[in-house]
Amino acid sequence: MTVQIARAGIQDADVIATMVGELLHDIMAAVNNKVFGFHHADTVGRARTWMKDGLYTVLLAHLDSTPVGFLALYESYALYTEGVYGTIPEFYVRSPHRSQGIGSALLAEAKQTGRVQGWKRLEVTTPPLPQFDRSLSFYQRNGFTISGGRKLKLIL
Repeated sequence: MTVQIARAGIQDADVIATMVGELLHDIMAAVNNKVFGFHHADTVGRARTWMKDGLYTVLLAHLDSTPVGFLALYESYALYTEGVYGTIPEFYVRSPHRSQGIGSALLAEAKQTGRVQGWKRLEVTTPPLPQFDRSLSFYQRNGFTISGGRKLKLIL
């Protein structure tokens, strides 16, 4: 079977939201803490609105007609990046399909999308915890380098 990568449309919002829920469940299980709230219907609504408005791009991976993973992108701005860049806020491959090149195929398409958009770089965050060392290694194998810092949040 060959993986197919395509840009998702608003009709894909439900399956994207389902995989976001799976991603958050996996993260919370790894850190043994409920660090995210998740509401499927709200997530579907946000995905539809943001994709319709062109604020959020989702690359969806399928094997045959089965969705097996996705990568989301949005445009970001910071003076330190020397120009507009892309951020990957969510990236997920379903467990039975990992280590089969699907994540690398999604990243390759994300890189191409970024080049077309004129972005200077892509950024992604993975927690600096031992549970995420495999993710860090994956990103490094795909050309990412550590640029410093830890991701922090403040709920408003």
